[in-house]
Amino acid sequence: MIEAAALTKFYGETRVVDRASLTLTTPGVTAIIGPNGAGKSTLLSMIARLLPIDEGRAFVDGLDVTRTKGADLARRISVLRQENGLLARLTVRDLIGFGRFPHSRGRLTAADHAKIDEALAFLELGPLAGRYLDELSGGQRQRAFVAMVLAQDTRAILLDEPLNNLDIRHAVSMMRLVRRAADELGKVVVVVLHDINFASAFADRVVAMRDGRIVADGPVEAVVTEAVIEAVFGLPVMVREIEGQRSCLFRR
Repeated sequence: MIEAAALTKFYGETRVVDRASLTLTTPGVTAIIGPNGAGKSTLLSMIARLLPIDEGRAFVDGLDVTRTKGADLARRISVLRQENGLLARLTVRDLIGFGRFPHSRGRLTAADHAKIDEALAFLELGPLAGRYLDELSGGQRQRAFVAMVLAQDTRAILLDEPLNNLDIRHAVSMMRLVRRAADELGKVVVVVLHDINFASAFADRVVAMRDGRIVADGPVEAVVTEAVIEAVFGLPVMVREIEGQRSCLFRR
């Protein structure tokens, strides 16, 4: 489904992603964690062809992302970037309609409107469909952007720090929606997160990065450990299991 083979990215002489390899073939949630500057968002951007690849190769459904037509790639993988320009005079429904562009090329059909309705319902945005984006709260606006990605109707979804600027209630709600997208819709979801405990609670697989390299990759119980978290973040931690869920506690 998604294969990243030794992806490398340079900014000047600095190697910001260093031969990162990742293979995702089954529905589920994969969380990429690591400190600022670890290369998480850059790795995601290369897979989605938002940034050029300096070394290595990336494939989606067996198609080389650097050689595949944009429209073909957009029908297979969708991405929510960390920063989204706020188009204030768009309604929620208009925004979600942008997700159908790879299929409709701007001429929405009945099938496109049905997908928009599905995304509105899944994200519980129906009552807000006619509201303008600048009239929404931060949490509502973020859900609208995720609905746009869902309307694109790809099997693979990349979310770059979707919890940015969300309070704890809205962050939990967002991750529950991500979890549902994987479980109920069969999506392969890759999400960049800063919060280790959100990764532990909602992901099937955790990829830990530091200094551009993948230093650990596996199920939660293999990666959310004191040894791995301390090595990745450079901080002493305690990892405890509470009712079957691993929690990371930072020492004072």
